[in-house]
Amino acid sequence: MKDLVVFIAKSIVNEPDAVEVTEETDERGLVLKLTVADEDKGRIIGKQGRIAGAMRTLLRVKAAKAGSRVTLEII
Repeated sequence: MKDLVVFIAKSIVNEPDAVEVTEETDERGLVLKLTVADEDKGRIIGKQGRIAGAMRTLLRVKAAKAGSRVTLEII
């Protein structure tokens, strides 16, 4: 799932080298923390949060197929 987030984020931003994704596990399940350059945060979130919402939807579907839970945090 980390690879999916990295692929999508690097496709959108102007500085793909600044994209970092870390994985953590807590009581909610897997937590993916996406870090991008400050000027690219707007691109990742999108208008009215549509791109971030779409990324979260894709992750939820993939996690449901795997029988787990996942959360995406944009830092």
